[in-house]
Amino acid sequence: MQRTFNRTWRESIDDLIEQLENIQQQIEALKDEEQTAYDNMPEGLQCSERGETITEAIDNLESAESSVEETIDYLTSAK
Repeated sequence: MQRTFNRTWRESIDDLIEQLENIQQQIEALKDEEQTAYDNMPEGLQCSERGETITEAIDNLESAESSVEETIDYLTSAK
């Protein structure tokens, strides 16, 4: 009985890790889109409020991506 529980528990963690990896990929795609938008802006607009807003969004997406990666690491260690 204990083996079944452990296997089921580990499978649940594996499922969570898979979901988080998908989320991480989506965050990375959004970050890349924002970075491309910023890179394609004229230099004058990059220094504007709009450019600063995009830069802040990129930073926040990078932080979110790192947090998801950290969560994946914790879950992997818990198995």
